Amino acid sequence: MAEVPPRCPDCGIGMDEMTLSASGYNLKFVSEEDREGILGSLGAKQKFGVNAYVCSECGLSRLYADLDE
Repeated sequence: MAEVPPRCPDCGIGMDEMTLSASGYNLKFVSEEDREGILGSLGAKQKFGVNAYVCSECGLSRLYADLDE
């Protein structure tokens, strides 16, 4: 994700980065695209980490895929 946190579209203030928890599991975005290399040839899909941001004013939450992973 960008070094500057996203701004809330409703309030216009910077959103706070937070950790999203799901009973101890790491959340991942799973693409329909196959991975590159040998794992892709075996049917493995691309997976991306999740960056979570929350507006401290209104509570709006946004999830972004970590495409640099």
